[in-house]
Amino acid sequence: MRHAAGHRTPRHTVVVGAGLAGLSAALHLRGRGVEVTLVEAADQVGGRSPEVVADGFTLDTGPTVLTETAHVAAAFAAVGENLADHLELRPVDPAYIAHFPDGTCLPMYADPARMRQVIGDFAGPREARGYERFVRHVERLYDVEFPHFIDRNLDGVGSLISPALLRLTALRGFGRLDRLVASFFTDPRLQQAFSFQALYVGVPPHRARGMFAVVSAMDLVHGVSYLVGGMHALARTMAQVAVAHGVQLRLGERVTAVRTAGPTQRITTATGVLDADAVVLTCEPPSAAALLGDHRAPRNSTPAPSCVLLAAGVPDGLPGTGHHHIHFGGSFRGALDDITSGRLMRDPSFLVSVPTRTDPGMAPAGGDVLYALFPAPAQHGRGAEIDWQRLRPVYRDHLLRRLTAAGYPIDRLVGEQLITPADWAARGLPWGTPFSAAHTFGQSGPFRQPNLVRPGVVLAGSGTTPGVGVPMVLISGRLAAERLLRTQP
Repeated sequence: MRHAAGHRTPRHTVVVGAGLAGLSAALHLRGRGVEVTLVEAADQVGGRSPEVVADGFTLDTGPTVLTETAHVAAAFAAVGENLADHLELRPVDPAYIAHFPDGTCLPMYADPARMRQVIGDFAGPREARGYERFVRHVERLYDVEFPHFIDRNLDGVGSLISPALLRLTALRGFGRLDRLVASFFTDPRLQQAFSFQALYVGVPPHRARGMFAVVSAMDLVHGVSYLVGGMHALARTMAQVAVAHGVQLRLGERVTAVRTAGPTQRITTATGVLDADAVVLTCEPPSAAALLGDHRAPRNSTPAPSCVLLAAGVPDGLPGTGHHHIHFGGSFRGALDDITSGRLMRDPSFLVSVPTRTDPGMAPAGGDVLYALFPAPAQHGRGAEIDWQRLRPVYRDHLLRRLTAAGYPIDRLVGEQLITPADWAARGLPWGTPFSAAHTFGQSGPFRQPNLVRPGVVLAGSGTTPGVGVPMVLISGRLAAERLLRTQP
């Protein structure tokens, strides 16, 4: 095992940001005996998974899709705790229901045998056989990608040179995702249903690499889960466990600067100064650079699309069944081209989640919680010209009309949270997007902002490796801890 230049195992580390990445880093460091101080500017933990409670409705206003829960369990296990002793996981079954403009619907199950039957009934035996081949392919992609390119620290392009890279190439990981999916399905509805996950990493399917089909393995083969109490319950519980194991948590304390003073990292906050051996920064890389006094242009400068998010309680309830719903517009590609060109979708595709289908306790009896996510341009390029202050009420009405037409009639809303790209920017997110830098080829893997800034300073979160999504940011926290404790053998 080799150590980084100038490496020494830290006795005390300050983690800046108590979102999922920071909490993961704190638990993994604490589990290795490091003294940890966790500093958060907000008055609650959670970062991009804050919680809003209004009249008995509990609203998540951050990520809602949870996959690869082994990485959640690993954060608890780092300090000798069992996830099941603290939180209840429930399967979301079906993982999604896809709604197409021709009026057809496809429930998407993680059980391959069941899904094969559903696809056979939906589109015929040829497509069912294509699904079987697709599952085998994405499982092979997962087996190559996850251990070699996602779940480990990468040290530049040289760290990719291995037999795994050849296997990834043979699996068409560097070709276009839409063409890869089309080689298994001829029905355009199925092509959409098994490629929309590329949006999770901020790239339309016709511009994404085939390697991102691994996301389909993560949710449509391994399955989607739900944490009782919502995603914020994960952050809250991780913080409680961290404090119980000796992590010092300081809420409502904004960090204003980080400087290296010899072997010490000096962290200046709104209330004083902290000295530590090392620091983990979980903000976006441009914000981290500002804290570090680095005025160079950020390495990754192409943002992922943003979104308009509506989260609210619906006292009168909602019809239908199913937790996560994907509603496709008449031209999925056209809608995505609108976004990447800096325009609002003229014929939108969108995600609706009704978490009370799995966790009725999120609402009073008879009520539901609604979460609707409409992709929108980031505040970048032509998207920066959109005046969200003027457009906000108009777009809200448009969004509600679309939801009503899609089968979600809404007369009353409680605790309404409407978050636009301008609001994301006001929360300190560069480009007004909660999805960070897009996972283009040049902003993924070893080309993404590296997590090692300099000895004693590392990054975690969606802006660095491995990237966007709940399991990824949890992994990023562990990888940041490993950078401080050691490098890869």
